[in-house]
Amino acid sequence: MTISLVGFAVLLGLIFFGVPLGFALILVGLVGFAIVRADMVGQALMTWGDAGLALNARAVNGALVMAGQQMYDQVTNYGLTVIPLFVLMGAFIHRSQLAQELYDAANAFVGHRRGGLAMGTIAACGGFGAVCGSSIATAATICRVAMPSMRRFGYADSLSTGAIAAGGTLGIMIPPSVPMVIYGLLSETDIAKLFIAGVLPGLLLIVLFFGTIAVMTALNPEAGPRGARVPWGERWGLVARVWGVVVIFVVIIGGIYAGIFTPTEAAGIGVAAAALFAWARGKLGWTELRESLVETGITTGMIFVVAFGAVIFSNFVNLAGFTRAISDWLVGLNAPPLGVVVAICVVYLIMGCVFDSLAMLILTVPIFAAILKPMGVDMVWFGIVAVIAVELGLITPPIGINVFVVKSAVPDVNIWTVFRGVWPFVLAMLAALIIVLLVPQTATFLPGLMAR
Repeated sequence: MTISLVGFAVLLGLIFFGVPLGFALILVGLVGFAIVRADMVGQALMTWGDAGLALNARAVNGALVMAGQQMYDQVTNYGLTVIPLFVLMGAFIHRSQLAQELYDAANAFVGHRRGGLAMGTIAACGGFGAVCGSSIATAATICRVAMPSMRRFGYADSLSTGAIAAGGTLGIMIPPSVPMVIYGLLSETDIAKLFIAGVLPGLLLIVLFFGTIAVMTALNPEAGPRGARVPWGERWGLVARVWGVVVIFVVIIGGIYAGIFTPTEAAGIGVAAAALFAWARGKLGWTELRESLVETGITTGMIFVVAFGAVIFSNFVNLAGFTRAISDWLVGLNAPPLGVVVAICVVYLIMGCVFDSLAMLILTVPIFAAILKPMGVDMVWFGIVAVIAVELGLITPPIGINVFVVKSAVPDVNIWTVFRGVWPFVLAMLAALIIVLLVPQTATFLPGLMAR
């Protein structure tokens, strides 16, 4: 347990000094695994002498073999092929310049209300997330189109950036979702049901975000002035221009819901549909295709480096007994299943202040699944609970990846201004988490109706 805590401390130190999370996880996991393996046979890693050096060499070699095997298992996992496909689909959609049109269509209906431009931003994030699957991509893309408009109408920077950062989290709740794929593979849960289960909670989050903006602007009307009213004819014209997003979403989710194809097949179909849509608009020539493929390769590589690091670090803490200690603590609570899930949510909220969302899921899902399955917990429901808890980590300090994405897109805004603006949305997400915890049907109703 002690060496595990030392490993976590070293990991946090490396992250603090700017070492990328994936590489920090790999380094600490490798060294920690070698130390624990050496100590298990009575010899510390740094022991001098021929016997000690030989033992240390075997320990280091064992750590390297473990790391190589884990990386090989990850890249040969057929289920993970959906990740680059969904990322590529999002890249094609981005090339189609639909983000601006989604934002314009959303603002046409709510922009004339107090705080309406921020509400339109949330709606645009939901629409873009429905064909993207990445919170970072959603926040970065919508920020570029939403921030200039909100500044033009005099919106407070805290409200504008907070709405964008929070709205970006919808990218991993509204299907398709990369974290849901990771969770489904690690917990051996039906990914198709997880996708469908995310629809209603995603809509719930949008409604709660709308309510948050309404309250914020009611308390401070100057933070979100009314925009221009758009005639009804123009509104429907703007909606008609985003038909591609609707068609792609309906084809993917409708096909999965009806049992016509698997999530992996749906990803392939979604890529083809997004490519055809972008090509039909004249936005997908050879240059754009190459840029989309390169962008997908870079993003997928980043995801896989974090995944590699998380599984290597997970093997280290498992060998050190940390996993067993956490399991014993949760079981020792003698709480009903809901109480155990609430305790796990607390763990997620604490980890979310430091860890990336994918790293959190890869590190913890195998542990928690082994505890919850014997208790009879619905793993589809828990998957949605876990994703909402992970979403919170995307907008809470000190990491708050979405916050830093928005900050990088709007460099003249102070980082604490963004954090100040996002806190009301954190409360809204906590409310959504409580609702899904207390009313499981929010997540289980639609999966229960799926074709079998």
